[in-house]
Amino acid sequence: MAIEPGNGPGKNNIWTLGVRVLQGAMVGAGAILPGISGGVLCVVFGIYEPMMALLSHPMRAVKKYYKLFVPIIIGVAIGFVLLARLVELLFASTSSATLALFVGLISGTLPQLFRDSARNAAEEKKGWSGFALALALTFGILLYLKNGAMAQIQPGIGWYAFCGAIWGLSVVVPGLSSSSILIFMGLYQPMTAGIAALDMGVILPLVCGLILSVLLSARFVNYLLDKHHTRMSRCILGIVIASTLLIVPAGYADLWDAAASLAAFGAGFAIAWGMDKCKDKLNID
Repeated sequence: MAIEPGNGPGKNNIWTLGVRVLQGAMVGAGAILPGISGGVLCVVFGIYEPMMALLSHPMRAVKKYYKLFVPIIIGVAIGFVLLARLVELLFASTSSATLALFVGLISGTLPQLFRDSARNAAEEKKGWSGFALALALTFGILLYLKNGAMAQIQPGIGWYAFCGAIWGLSVVVPGLSSSSILIFMGLYQPMTAGIAALDMGVILPLVCGLILSVLLSARFVNYLLDKHHTRMSRCILGIVIASTLLIVPAGYADLWDAAASLAAFGAGFAIAWGMDKCKDKLNID
């Protein structure tokens, strides 16, 4: 259940602070883990609107929500670093099964994202042309990168800032998990390794890119989601599906590797699908 800032008994006690740190850790983990959108988790925990208020009117929002955001920010940092280490270990042990797990996590969110893309029955038929266009354009651009331009990408300060910018969009746009694009571009693994090692050459440009992206896009993206929710949501779906298709493992070391990858995909799908079901049962919007 979401904790409303400033309300309820024991609002300043250790339990409340602990829950908020835990929520922040889950949002930080969502920024790392493909298929789990940090923006969606902010909505689930009731901190999305305060976050948007902070971005739109920072001085006013800081006075109102600072007791909420201090433990949340601490939790985000904890979740971000700890899960980055886990992801690094997974890639080191078996890259194909890890990719399959991530594809499963992303795929498991798609049914709910399709349902949520239309606010009501009258909007069900809207936005499909935008979905098809976004799917085709994203797939074509990424396929072009895969066939040559990808070789020119060497992880560095500029590309880590790009990673932060992409993740900033996934915070602002609930439902957008941009990790698949970064995996495809070969930036995901070196970035998570740098975070796990607390490498400031990775973390500082990443944070700068994230903050800049969020500040520049928050108002515009929220305007589009408010005024053109279905069309915008379905364009996002097209981008997510296209980028996911291109990270599906195509080769396996042996039969055991293929079986492990299939099991990992199933586990990822079940985790993401189960989280959506729990959200529905709790009537969390």
